[in-house]
Amino acid sequence: MYFCSSIILEMLKLQNLNLNSLEKQTFKIHTIYMLMEGVLFGVLALNEFVFLKSLHGSNYQLGFLFQFSAAVFVFLLFLNEFIKRIKNRKRLLKIVGLTTRLPLFLLLFFPQSSEALQGDSIYHYIFLFIFLVYFLGNPVIYPSINYLLKSNYSHQNFSKLYSISTSLNKAVMLIITFVYGLWLDVDPYIFVYVFPVMALLGVASVFLLTKIKFPVEEQLKTKVSIFQSVYQSGKNMYQILKQNVPYRHFEGGFMLYGFAFMFTTPILYIYFYEELNLNYFSVAFYRNAYNIIAIILLPYFGKLMARIDPRKFGILTYSSLGLYIFFLALTSYVPYYVDFMSIRFYYSLIAYVLFHGVFAASMVLLWNIGSSYFCKPEEAGTYQSLHLSLVGSRALIGPLFGIFFYELFGFTATFGLSIVFVLMAVFIMYWSYKREECDCNKD
Repeated sequence: MYFCSSIILEMLKLQNLNLNSLEKQTFKIHTIYMLMEGVLFGVLALNEFVFLKSLHGSNYQLGFLFQFSAAVFVFLLFLNEFIKRIKNRKRLLKIVGLTTRLPLFLLLFFPQSSEALQGDSIYHYIFLFIFLVYFLGNPVIYPSINYLLKSNYSHQNFSKLYSISTSLNKAVMLIITFVYGLWLDVDPYIFVYVFPVMALLGVASVFLLTKIKFPVEEQLKTKVSIFQSVYQSGKNMYQILKQNVPYRHFEGGFMLYGFAFMFTTPILYIYFYEELNLNYFSVAFYRNAYNIIAIILLPYFGKLMARIDPRKFGILTYSSLGLYIFFLALTSYVPYYVDFMSIRFYYSLIAYVLFHGVFAASMVLLWNIGSSYFCKPEEAGTYQSLHLSLVGSRALIGPLFGIFFYELFGFTATFGLSIVFVLMAVFIMYWSYKREECDCNKD
């Protein structure tokens, strides 16, 4: 109940933020959008575990499934300039919402028997393709959100309002994950009925997003070919990294952190399944436990991020990642647990949950809006596109390398390698903060 009351208190404090009418309207729409997406995210939270446990997919196929969620952002290298030239961005978002969310409906036709999904089943590849299409919508949707919020929120309220909406998103997500995990233990194939509903919800949430006021922009009069636009997009992004030194360091730290995260995340689900022998409800419990902590911390981290350099905030975020990986790996050497109801409760995972909660609360802010603190409001979409394209580039390597490294050297070595990358990311953030000043908290 404490985390719910903290969210309500933060909502009540909105009247002290001196919001104008545009900010209030934007906050209302964005919050409802985040609530709807929270339902979808709650289902997707167990997606990799569903793929392993219910669909019997292979480790490398799991690597591809996780890879798709981030690798699609590499297309922003080509899309950014093209999106900026679209006259009707609302229409673009609606088309993207329809074409990328509706295919989830096809999961209704999947078989509901273990025999049909064993081995190298065609359904594994159909499942992967459906979610590749789903994730292809994010390179358009995510930068658009950043662009809209940065344009409609004042600088001092940006991270505060975003953190409140995200807290509510995570609250809904943990409830859905909890119920969905319990449901999957009763019926491992219930996902065939759940995802068609998520298809409709996903389309509706993107359509709602278009209700936020779009800034009036001066349209480019000179029309160039798509190849020239792609070249210009790449050139602009290169110039940003070349000229904005603090931002370049910020993204360098993010690159190292990203490899650590991508090495570990696919392995985490294999670890839960093979090493710890967890059921769906147990996985849902651990995800919900750290998300509750994240919900409690998010409003405070939103205020903190508004006051300090994003690179200092990054040190907090990366350090918490390294610590949760350490305590996760420790479970193999301190494998003590108690079974309570349907949950396998490992004692060493208490610290994992605590530090994962800190990581989840801080990373959702740093990942989504951190880049916006290095630029002017009108540049927020471009900076976030660059940030996400770099996310995509490391995703082309990270997840599959993590699977490869794990199959060669095992869980401990893979987790250890991830911690090394985390330490390098922390060092870069500290070194950069001491070396290069940044106008990160100025309008």
